[in-house]
Amino acid sequence: MTSTDSSVFAEVLVDHIEVAVVDLGSATRWLTEGYGFVVAAESAGPAETRSVELVRNDIRFVLTEAQVDDHATAAYIERHGDGVSDIALRVKDAAAAYEEAVRRGARPVAPPSTQDGTVTAKIIGFGDVTHTFVQPLGAAAERVLPGQRRVANEAADPGAGLLTVDHFAVVVEPGRIDDNVEFYRSVLDFELIFDDRIVVGDQAVVTKVVQSRSGAVTLTLIEPDSSQSAGHIDEFLKDHGGPGVQHIAFTADSITETVSTLGARGVEFLDTPDTYYQLLRERVELSRYSVDEVQALNILVDEDHDGQLLQIFTRSVHPRNTLFLEVIERLGSRSFGSGNIKALYEAVELQRGRGDAS
Repeated sequence: MTSTDSSVFAEVLVDHIEVAVVDLGSATRWLTEGYGFVVAAESAGPAETRSVELVRNDIRFVLTEAQVDDHATAAYIERHGDGVSDIALRVKDAAAAYEEAVRRGARPVAPPSTQDGTVTAKIIGFGDVTHTFVQPLGAAAERVLPGQRRVANEAADPGAGLLTVDHFAVVVEPGRIDDNVEFYRSVLDFELIFDDRIVVGDQAVVTKVVQSRSGAVTLTLIEPDSSQSAGHIDEFLKDHGGPGVQHIAFTADSITETVSTLGARGVEFLDTPDTYYQLLRERVELSRYSVDEVQALNILVDEDHDGQLLQIFTRSVHPRNTLFLEVIERLGSRSFGSGNIKALYEAVELQRGRGDAS
């Protein structure tokens, strides 16, 4: 591989997240009313799909509803229900990125094309989730996506506090996690930065984290251990109809303020057992906030040699209980809360047993 070949993936960023939805209006309210996103653009005219572009700081969603049955969005909905259908990657040269990815073995979906001041091209990522390479020809912050028109909107609620995409959690089929790691390493120049096997009772999952060379795009891959008892990861694969994005994590500058604000807006979060906080007092001395503060909001805390990590997970509001969101604050930590992955697993399993959580 030449340095020229590698350079096309050197500065990859998350451009936007496309979510295929059954009901565009309901999905838009989910993000605007609950999370403080604002509508920045909408479909420019009659087409096979209707879509809305929502923004908040560096986070951009595109919600898409199919208008005809023979469209990829309709096919996605038929298989999976509402869910992330595309993780779009901003690159310096979309055509070069597409050509190099296909040369390395990626399955092509759409060749490079230019529309409304943006070059795009698309490949398959994992399952039915695609990656669109996006190259704005002008200022990225000022453009709208192809086929969209800008709309006037009010300023976002500053109290909601969501800043950027931290990572995507991706569930893959048993026995396929290494294939997915190899795809991102060999095709898109991602690096494997973390791996672990987590055992909770008679259940187990394997996690492997791959990250772009820029450090701006991170996928936490999760695979159920089929030799152990089935759990909620197996349930995701069944309910979702195959591999897909289980949750999206967003960063916050103050997780306590953000969670309080989102809670007041109607967002519900997963509960954490009181015993977690009893043990937390023994294992971690918090550098910001108190144990009482994080316990009152069900926030999880982990620590590594770089610092601390605070995180919390929302309840899924989707019909199949598949996709949910995460709020995360990093106080120096660059890890992904390996201790909290187990705590999350236990919390989800507990609420799954009660029949009221994803």
